[in-house]
Amino acid sequence: MKVLAAMSGGVDSAVAAARAVEAGHEVVGVHLALSRMPGTLRTGSRGCCTIEDSMDAQRAANIIGIPYYVWDFSERFKLDVVDDFIAEYSAGRTPNPCMRCNEKIKFAALLEKALDLGFDAVCTGHYAGIVTDAEGNIELHRASAWAKDQSYVLGVLTAEQLKHCYFPLADTPTKALVRAEAEERGLSVANKPDSHDICFIPDGDTRGWLAERVGTQTGEIVDRAGNVVGSHEGAHAYTVGQRRGLHLGTPAPDGRPRFVLEVRPKTNEVIVGPKEALATAEIAGSRYTWAGLAPENPTETFDCEVQIRAHADPVPAVARVAETADGTELHIIPETPLDGVAPGQTAVIYVGTRVLGQCTIDRTVSAVPAGALG
Repeated sequence: MKVLAAMSGGVDSAVAAARAVEAGHEVVGVHLALSRMPGTLRTGSRGCCTIEDSMDAQRAANIIGIPYYVWDFSERFKLDVVDDFIAEYSAGRTPNPCMRCNEKIKFAALLEKALDLGFDAVCTGHYAGIVTDAEGNIELHRASAWAKDQSYVLGVLTAEQLKHCYFPLADTPTKALVRAEAEERGLSVANKPDSHDICFIPDGDTRGWLAERVGTQTGEIVDRAGNVVGSHEGAHAYTVGQRRGLHLGTPAPDGRPRFVLEVRPKTNEVIVGPKEALATAEIAGSRYTWAGLAPENPTETFDCEVQIRAHADPVPAVARVAETADGTELHIIPETPLDGVAPGQTAVIYVGTRVLGQCTIDRTVSAVPAGALG
């Protein structure tokens, strides 16, 4: 099989590429230049796709003994990930840029180019597994090591994309074993820190980064009853569930801390209330996909588990595709309320270890009526 190995410059993708070679595949390494500032340097575990990462990937490819190229996807990344991130926050939503990157860049733009060039599959260092059932249908499953499982961020992949994906780390029990293997192979990235935070905001100051691009506009912070309790300099700087940085001038009657419950960009208001009001009884999204075969009758309620963050625990739920005035949406009701769900987040649904599908959350229904709490 002719395999294009996406090499980020980290230890996981380097070991994945090496395993692909050992498995007998014809492998070519490629690093995606996503930053529009090619001179950007990495700071510890912050940032990725920097010039240093590109050099680390090239050194790994040289040791593995495979051809290596750098492809400039910075323009596509800006349009599909960065601009989308800004637009979503401006609309009062909380986007997941890693999901968009996997959906639009690594397994859309990259895979499309790979297939055009005659490659059979794209290989990455994600911890997730691909299984073919008895009828030959492709399924996406959790990795064997749940602590490192990355199937959540791959939930956006479709059946057609999964046919051309290759995840050599799926059955590796721990990250420590991957690092040890890299050390044995002489790869200099063996002890390189994992990247954290948003890659295009390496200093971690999301609020400041957004303010530079969206600007500031003073608005009101109000409670559920509509009482003004503070002010802000831009609703885009807030997200559901946030507690810190509110600087409220009026304390709650019971003296308890308040959290962001909703962001209303049209009126430039941030709604706050008690932690209990963050409990979410229902979620729904019109932008949904299936990672393989869809349920036989998706409009009929089916059992599943729902996960709303990459490192959250899955929660038993029921789901179905429901008709709306504008089309259809994936409607999910968790067995127990979810905490602090924000529009723009991604809900991934599982059946056992299998990723069944996902949706970008458009709306939520609170488990606590507005009049029940202050």
